[in-house]
Amino acid sequence: MSMVSIPKFPDAAALISLQNRTNNSLQVNPISILSSSGSRKPAGFLTSTSVSIKRKPDSPSLKLSTMASVGAPSEVVDGPSSGKVGASDMMIVGPGVLGRLVAEKWREDHPGCQIVGRTVTSDHHPELAELGIRPFLKETKISEKFPFVIFCAPPSRTNDYSGDVREAISNWNGDGAFLFTSSSAPYDCYDNGPCDEDSPVVPIGRSPRTDVLLNAEKVVLDAGGCVVRLAGLYISFLKSVVGAHIYWLRKGTVDARPDHILNLIHYEDAASLSVTIMKKRLRGRIFLGCDNHPVSRQEVMDLVDKSGKFSEKFGAFTGTSDPLGKRLNNSKTREELGWEPKYPSFAQFLGVS
Repeated sequence: MSMVSIPKFPDAAALISLQNRTNNSLQVNPISILSSSGSRKPAGFLTSTSVSIKRKPDSPSLKLSTMASVGAPSEVVDGPSSGKVGASDMMIVGPGVLGRLVAEKWREDHPGCQIVGRTVTSDHHPELAELGIRPFLKETKISEKFPFVIFCAPPSRTNDYSGDVREAISNWNGDGAFLFTSSSAPYDCYDNGPCDEDSPVVPIGRSPRTDVLLNAEKVVLDAGGCVVRLAGLYISFLKSVVGAHIYWLRKGTVDARPDHILNLIHYEDAASLSVTIMKKRLRGRIFLGCDNHPVSRQEVMDLVDKSGKFSEKFGAFTGTSDPLGKRLNNSKTREELGWEPKYPSFAQFLGVS
């Protein structure tokens, strides 16, 4: 089996998922890596990363202009789509890794649909257009309303997260579905205990960071949208594996307790779960996305070592007093939606029985 050297990802501490760190964490899709040009990107949400995603060459959306956001930021335009909005068209707010995978999976069932993506910068508009996602800047005012809207943007790049969510809702026509991708961080459990869809959340006012997510969730639920709280995300990327364990391998010794329980879900599974929820056209519901195989930090690194896929060797976790985690279980979500993950566990993802 070939060995994989750890790629030099910047800001690697951002790899650790918010719900698996402390009750003060706040990242939804917690990975930061180098872009295809090698430039350094901010820690947190992987919105500006070049991702290899298959696309249908005959997709109508690929013919759309890549300059959907041209013009003054305050300019009111007819909208970024070409012509009339169709019954299966989608808007993605924050089309990073998760949003791009959602677009790919959505188009598999809706090959003629239009997909637009709202971004903070135009840095990766050509990449998005190549994937069949017509991009436009956040500042661009659009009049169109879409039947399917998914909000994947992180709170780290805005001063008014709930306001951004409200703006996205204003572009939802009330049909189809609106989905907000949140995090399992708000669940009020820090003793490695069990936690499911109905477990209590952190009370508003205790943590400003979890308040941001909970307030945004409330905006969505009040509007009839749905929320999916996702566990720690990871993915195979450029022939390497991306996740918190990469950071730990690079560090060698980590000042964190080894028995802290983590919960994981592969990016592809998070995307398929999101698409499944939207296709159900549900209203005002909260779902949970995880692989139902909680593992401790130490177990993660034991699996990495056992896989034999990495040339680096991990030293040890030395912490003793940092918070514990939670053991997520989303059996209710799976049963209601009829959904199962492609990657049932991190061990199976690594090929370790």
